[in-house]
Amino acid sequence: MRRRDFIKAISGAATAWPLAARAQKPMRRIGWLEQGHPDDPAAQARIAAVKADLEKLGWVIGRNLQIDYRWGVTSVERAQQLGGELLSLSPDVILSAGSPGVKALQQATKTVPILFIFVAEPVDQGFVETLSHPGGNITGFAYLERPIGAKWLTLLTEIAPRVKHVAYIFSPQAAPYAHFYYEAAQAAGQKLGIQVGIDPLTDPAAIEPIVTKLGPDGGVIFNADAFINNNQKVAVDLAARYRIPAIYGNGSASAKAGCLITYNLDVMAQVRQIAPYFDQIFRGAKPGDLPVQQPTKFLYTINLSTAKALGLAVPLTMQMTADEVIE
Repeated sequence: MRRRDFIKAISGAATAWPLAARAQKPMRRIGWLEQGHPDDPAAQARIAAVKADLEKLGWVIGRNLQIDYRWGVTSVERAQQLGGELLSLSPDVILSAGSPGVKALQQATKTVPILFIFVAEPVDQGFVETLSHPGGNITGFAYLERPIGAKWLTLLTEIAPRVKHVAYIFSPQAAPYAHFYYEAAQAAGQKLGIQVGIDPLTDPAAIEPIVTKLGPDGGVIFNADAFINNNQKVAVDLAARYRIPAIYGNGSASAKAGCLITYNLDVMAQVRQIAPYFDQIFRGAKPGDLPVQQPTKFLYTINLSTAKALGLAVPLTMQMTADEVIE
């Protein structure tokens, strides 16, 4: 190479390098408060989807992005501890899966952006001012709305017409919003002539005494919350042992684990909206200006094998309207 060409090439590279450096995204840090456990396939699926979507937007783990996780957040007390750990790492934004994490973070910081998922009625819980204009440092993706309680009861009695009284089981720590759903179920029960009792618990060992007292005309609504999800096998096994029809609010994957019937939002469809919100916040958007997104798609699943074991004949209309029927 001639000296003149060599100097020209070096000069061109020197000019291009600052442009490339300026184009490189700065390092960002996400804190993730997760209600599930590290070995929970559903939690791992959510994380994998968000990471893949972030990569499409140019945010790559180890290059310009770091994510710090804290697991098993099903109470405000645990969220305070683990949320404090994440805040000490100076994150650009924290994602909270569930209401306990949002409540703890809301008390701990007014400046660090907070995104939420699995949070019902965020206005009534005091997390945001309005859905369209959240205000403050919190926004996210709203969970199920109040009428879902009536929907659960209706589906349960359609698949099991013998049910005359129902236990509504939930964790008050993991689901401080559950009374919204229970009130809707209770109101629907009054119209249907079905008694709906409320059964809060904090220990999985308390599920069995509730189920055993129901009798042959009893049924159960297992609330959509992290406690029920983390103790799903206990709930499913007890419902099967005592031949109690039950509906579960924790998503279609539960039906594959033996749940009779599930009805919940399409969690993965909502999860795919998270990365764009991260991206906007990284670029300077304020959470208070990003509207809270409402669920638009739901999944309804029936397990025919479980129904058969309970002596239930599933109406054809239910099978035709379900998103998935497991043989």
